[in-house]
Amino acid sequence: MASNAETTINPNEASHFGALAADWWDPQGSSAMLHKLNPVRLRYIRKAIDAHWSADPRALHPLDGKVALDVGCGAGLLCEPLARLGATMTGIDAAEENISVAKAHAGMQGLNIDYRAAGIESLGLPGRYDLVTSMEVIEHVTDPALFVHGLADALATDGLMVLSTPNRTALSRLAMITLGEGSGMIPKGTHDWDKFLTPDELESLLSEAGMTITDRRGIAFDPRKGLVLSNNEAINYILTAVRA
Repeated sequence: MASNAETTINPNEASHFGALAADWWDPQGSSAMLHKLNPVRLRYIRKAIDAHWSADPRALHPLDGKVALDVGCGAGLLCEPLARLGATMTGIDAAEENISVAKAHAGMQGLNIDYRAAGIESLGLPGRYDLVTSMEVIEHVTDPALFVHGLADALATDGLMVLSTPNRTALSRLAMITLGEGSGMIPKGTHDWDKFLTPDELESLLSEAGMTITDRRGIAFDPRKGLVLSNNEAINYILTAVRA
């Protein structure tokens, strides 16, 4: 792995999430909020895939022939459905514990996923991946600009990037930290509100890395439906980006 000067991995963050690895796949466990969030992410990603590659929305394997990378993959909650969509899938995470659980779970599902305990800066393989995803990760790294450059470097020339992250607003602090962590719905210490990025800040980082945003949606809470894609970006947002 790269030296500390060249990595965006925060060892304290890796330790925090590694400690949650054992029950990552339990929808009622410490990662319950991720299980609620994942279907919303997947709906967005599937539409983005179909739009970017002019895929048939009814196709079962729209990522056939595509090579995909999920950065900060945890125990594989996103990697597995992307692999089922046909991708040759790689997942990387800073926590060895997460990678161990991810490998075991994928094996039980009969899925061949290349899991590695690594940071994006040490991965190499520039221009290798048709699809690069990173969900709720950038707010946990030591150097967001270096992280985004790493994502961009890994992306193929005509590839698609999908990122999601909390917005830095008073409402996100209330919802995710005061209420979410305060009530135990989200493990305490998961978030540092000061590290959240506004859409404008993330757009600037992407632009500096040679990327341009092609779509952006909010992820909001609907009392009737739970978490949904929305025009309201006050708590969380998800976006697609391509090379400028």
